[in-house]
Amino acid sequence: MITRRLFLAAASASGLAACAPTPPAVEPPPPIPPLPARYGAMPEEPYPVPAVPEGVVPEHLWRQEVENPFPFEAEGTVIVDPQAAYLHLVTANGRALRYGVSVGAAGFGWDGDARVQFRRKWPVWKAPDSMIERRPEFAPYSVANGGMQPGPGNPLGARALYLFQNGVDTLYRIHGACEPAYLGKAVSSGCIRMLDQDVIDLHDRVRDGAKVRVLPAVAPAEFLVPY
Repeated sequence: MITRRLFLAAASASGLAACAPTPPAVEPPPPIPPLPARYGAMPEEPYPVPAVPEGVVPEHLWRQEVENPFPFEAEGTVIVDPQAAYLHLVTANGRALRYGVSVGAAGFGWDGDARVQFRRKWPVWKAPDSMIERRPEFAPYSVANGGMQPGPGNPLGARALYLFQNGVDTLYRIHGACEPAYLGKAVSSGCIRMLDQDVIDLHDRVRDGAKVRVLPAVAPAEFLVPY
């Protein structure tokens, strides 16, 4: 039997519940739109380049034409901003091509002006001695051993741009083989990584001798996986 006292208590509790604030609804992140065709597979390459998977790369990291944020730089100049995870190639009429990149520890360790000494299609990767000290399993790919031959699994991917300063190798590279899930992030090794589709495009637009400006950046406390 419901007594008057129980009825009043229940009514009071109901009133308190009605007055309790409703937690705000959490909006799910908007879906990533379908990738442009330029990120499809490239079977015509000597080693097949797979399509970038859908729903992984945010739209702001896609290759796109933007207003040039570096108006005092000459056409053809490459500007790398490790902090923002962008690479810009200055084009004509106040415009630039912007590419998303991922940045390895070496990418935060050097800044300044350099030149593209040369470019390579499907380059050989030679593990630096500093990496072999940390990861002895890479010893077979040392400079003395001739490095790792091109192809799937090579850390430089489909293309590489080699940067020199006053004729001296900076050991700084802009290269492919970025895993799409790591685009825009700081990864454990390497310099500036791009999606293979993007580094192929950049390679074909840049000329040997082009100026490259690498902006100063603060390295994060932690880096994500890869090699």
